[in-house]
Amino acid sequence: MNYGYHPAVESKITNSATSDIVHALTRAIVEHRLRPGTKLSEQKLADHFGVSRTLVRQALFRLAQNRLVRMEPARGAFVASPSVTEIKQVFAVRRMLETEMTRAFVRAATASKIRALKQHVALEKLAVKREDVAGRTELLGDFHIRMAELTGNKVLAEMLVELISRCSLMTLMYQSGSAAEHSYLEHVRLIKALASKDEALAVRLMDEHLQHVEVNLTFDRLVPEVDIEMALT
Repeated sequence: MNYGYHPAVESKITNSATSDIVHALTRAIVEHRLRPGTKLSEQKLADHFGVSRTLVRQALFRLAQNRLVRMEPARGAFVASPSVTEIKQVFAVRRMLETEMTRAFVRAATASKIRALKQHVALEKLAVKREDVAGRTELLGDFHIRMAELTGNKVLAEMLVELISRCSLMTLMYQSGSAAEHSYLEHVRLIKALASKDEALAVRLMDEHLQHVEVNLTFDRLVPEVDIEMALT
């Protein structure tokens, strides 16, 4: 029996170390300690966390999948920096899709579907109250994906996953705590309109909600340049 090497244990430790790096970098980005466009040196990160560059690379790849980091061939990894133009375009597409999605939801609404949305916003409320920035951003975005899933339109749900993924980075970087709470409350009001099958009101509330989310993103926050070591301390 080999007591010196356990692949399953080593894999678990590796995954844990990678997750720790992902979590630390995510918080630094969310809290604006690492500003958009900052180069993420693999060696500096490896030295800071006391791990191999391979583990750092794995963490950066996961962050790239979440659109928090962009990977450039021969140049390395950088904190993502979505442009204001891109943000406006994403929200324009969302309003087109989600107002029609709201009409479809009203027409197919059932007590069980409304209950599913209420259960979701209950989780949003907890995340907002705990000031869990990453958690609330994910839940506030997933509310819209959940609506799409409940309409039974798989293609729409898949399209929204892509759009929400882009918006998540934007809201992580630029949404305030008060704006997040406002979004949660707008979800509550929207559910009431959906439950009463008031299509016109529900569509108006969805359109206004998406406009409010976009308008409340603050792009003018000044963030001083900091070294990676300082940002992660």
